[in-house]
Amino acid sequence: MSTSRWIDLDGVVNMRDVGGLPTTDGGTVATGRLLRSDNLQDLSEADVDHLVQVVGVSDIVDLRSNVEVHIEGPAPLQVRGLATHHRHSLFRDDEREITAEDALVLPWSKKNQQAADARPRLDDDYWASHYLGYLADRPDSVLGALEVIARAPGATIVHCAAGKDRTGTVVGLALSVAGVSDEDVVADYVATGERIEQIVGRLMARPAYGEVMKDQPMEHHRPKPETMSRILTVLTERHGGAGGWLQDQGWSSDQVDELRGHLRA
Repeated sequence: MSTSRWIDLDGVVNMRDVGGLPTTDGGTVATGRLLRSDNLQDLSEADVDHLVQVVGVSDIVDLRSNVEVHIEGPAPLQVRGLATHHRHSLFRDDEREITAEDALVLPWSKKNQQAADARPRLDDDYWASHYLGYLADRPDSVLGALEVIARAPGATIVHCAAGKDRTGTVVGLALSVAGVSDEDVVADYVATGERIEQIVGRLMARPAYGEVMKDQPMEHHRPKPETMSRILTVLTERHGGAGGWLQDQGWSSDQVDELRGHLRA
């Protein structure tokens, strides 16, 4: 992946602009419309100023769970009120209020993982099954996130914790709707692997993630091309593509066109 797409700041390690990716009809994705990132909690004042004044960020889509937000607190962009913050958790049990007891049990903790493993698998690929679960469990949040992207007056940052799984699912859908080839959507997804050690190291130092991640091997976190490829294949086989999935969830063709048009140069 071109190094020019990475946005190197003090407080993140996995931020990049998806602009510049080619579309199958000879066009390109517009720069300064959609950024993907890991957690924004550690942004410095200089980082915030750069994102707002240089990149033109106007909106933040936060895909983290209520538990994560409860533990981590608001990020600098939200505290300073310099961008509109939109919460769209992809966890299905995340509509209830969080108590102190809840904050001790993260959605990916061993207790919750055992419950998740007991659910019917949606796909043979472990991570693909999780990503398909996001679409099945919280289509409202996925649609909400994509609507923010489509209507933002400036650049939108989509982020979760690592900027890989939840972010990868939403951004993959957006890029597919924009007309990016499956091959290039997959390449964008796996680019996170270039910095997976830094991403994991950063999360390990944070209270919300360190304890539950300490015994997981690095390869468990590294994105694999077959995972995103499988998601795109399922969307095509079942819905005729990402745009078809959106329409099957209630979007009109005009809404799909609005997202596509906003993302294209």
